[in-house]
Amino acid sequence: MEEGHASSTRLVCDNRLIQKYIGEAKDMEKRVGQCQVLPALSCPAVLPLVDFRLQQWKSKSNETKRREILCDMALLVGAVVGAQGQVTEACGARQLSQLYQHANSFLLLLQTFSWEAGPWEPGCSPRSMEQTHITGIFLTYRQLVQGKLRFFFHDLAKDLCKQGQAGGTDPRCRAR
Repeated sequence: MEEGHASSTRLVCDNRLIQKYIGEAKDMEKRVGQCQVLPALSCPAVLPLVDFRLQQWKSKSNETKRREILCDMALLVGAVVGAQGQVTEACGARQLSQLYQHANSFLLLLQTFSWEAGPWEPGCSPRSMEQTHITGIFLTYRQLVQGKLRFFFHDLAKDLCKQGQAGGTDPRCRAR
């Protein structure tokens, strides 16, 4: 991901991008609901519970927020992969493939933001629930993007955008 930092800074600083991704999440949720035949999953998908209290959220460090979203997104991506193995109907399979691409992109992007040394380890256990309806996976993704991810980017923008916009470089790199 060569342009990783440039695109991550742009994503955080240009509010139109997160709004675009929220719109896409809503569209995917709507399209999967229009699929004719969506059988229940025989093996339930384990989805993260993505609700949160804003006051609690605001009190967390950006690194804690990032790790929490990474855990949620990793669990969601795993649920999508599991559902893909069970859905053979073309419309549902196509929507799951698109959801996988979007969610996995966010997962990879979030790994580029780090305030602590060392690689991200997926050894987390977010609060979760089981879901047998494919539409629940799309709902969870939309709620995650519209909630935690949007607020996280908003918080990052306060620091990144006022400092980092000048040359598009990471403010931490200028101190060297």
